[in-house]
Amino acid sequence: MEPGFEFDLAVVGSGGAAMTAAITARQAGRTVLVIEHGTIGGTCVNIGCVPSKALLAAAGTRQVALTNPFPGVPTLARGVDLGALVKQKDQLVTRLRETKYADVANAHGFEIRRGEASFLDPDTLVMDGDPVAAGSVVLATGAEPALPKEVTGLDEVEHLTSTTAMELTELPDSMIVIGGGYVGIEQAQLFAHLGTRVTIIGRITPAAEPEMVAILRQALAQDGITVIEEHATSVDRQNAQVTVRTASGRSHCAERLLVATGRRPSTDRLNLPAAGITTDPDGFILVDEHQRTTNRRVFAAGDATSAPQFVYVAAATGKAAAANALRTDPQGPGEVVDYTGLPAVIFSRPHLATAGLTEAAARAAGHRCQSRVMSFEDLPRALVDQDTRGAIKMVAETETGRILGLSAIGDHAGEIMLAATYAITAGMTTRQIADTWAPYLTTSEALRLVAGTFHTELPTSCCA
Repeated sequence: MEPGFEFDLAVVGSGGAAMTAAITARQAGRTVLVIEHGTIGGTCVNIGCVPSKALLAAAGTRQVALTNPFPGVPTLARGVDLGALVKQKDQLVTRLRETKYADVANAHGFEIRRGEASFLDPDTLVMDGDPVAAGSVVLATGAEPALPKEVTGLDEVEHLTSTTAMELTELPDSMIVIGGGYVGIEQAQLFAHLGTRVTIIGRITPAAEPEMVAILRQALAQDGITVIEEHATSVDRQNAQVTVRTASGRSHCAERLLVATGRRPSTDRLNLPAAGITTDPDGFILVDEHQRTTNRRVFAAGDATSAPQFVYVAAATGKAAAANALRTDPQGPGEVVDYTGLPAVIFSRPHLATAGLTEAAARAAGHRCQSRVMSFEDLPRALVDQDTRGAIKMVAETETGRILGLSAIGDHAGEIMLAATYAITAGMTTRQIADTWAPYLTTSEALRLVAGTFHTELPTSCCA
């Protein structure tokens, strides 16, 4: 510990980035204090990944019963007790908050103190006004739902966010979702599968591969979801209905409005200007490759920065931030997060998942590349399951065959992405994947099949 400091590291926040930073410090034998003004656990366990996927699983179970492709085994889906589902979700969140956050902190021997952290000046962090004596600081305060500035009337109309939507105990008859990104799609399908009439206003996953998006649009239509791929311009309430107007002048009405148009950093309470910490135009904390802010003693990690907003990215940046904040050799190389092969999954039904670069991103990065797309009509697992709504696309470097990226849509497509990430980070080629064992009647077999099509090999028979 540096002389004059009670703690080697102070961490502000208690989500994935903060907890990983604290654990990294303790594993290095250093003292650490975690400061949290709200609920322990951050976004993922409380209002993000865990609750949303729990409710999506419940809604998906109902949807499977409604769309059962096996007439010889009839199923039935009745009405929904949303209050009971939300109670079950809350019980899961409470249990995981204790076992994965509070108990972990105790096991690693660091304290989580309740309080409000902010800066008085570049050298002084305070908690509820009292100075915190720490050698370095990691800011990991996360992000929160953001409202689109270009949509007028939101301040006057009651609306839901991804957080408050998962607190509803009564199912609305109809809902408009503004936003076609992963949060908007997941929330739209969640309520549609439970029985709500849903309209999405916004472009559907604009950064995804177009072949995958086309299949997702079909799936949304099959769910009865209306998709209006325009910008919302204004909202107002007329009697018991919310009206949303779009750029073309059309109006759309529903009982409830859910806004899912991105997130903003939760940094308002920190008084960053007093610390000399610079942010980008959207308010995210600027960091260098070592997670250091413009204040040499302060590092930042997770969703409070402009890093991709996934909990596993938050954890990786939290680890790097703590390691760099505590390193004894300031001239050393430092720890850097490598985003090669980064996976992402939209937990739609069917999943839309990616690892590495899309074809457009690969070309924009200067790669000469080629791609192949294989429909799940050629995937034995999908044929057996009677659900061929899906496809897989592989992007490879032209000269070497090295795999640059993979996208897939289909049942369990997200489960392919770990293998895809391994292949990309290991520098594997399409030939190597095509010649590697793949377990038969699995969704992951699609990796080997699509790789083979780079070598003039048609999809193999069901037994080859």
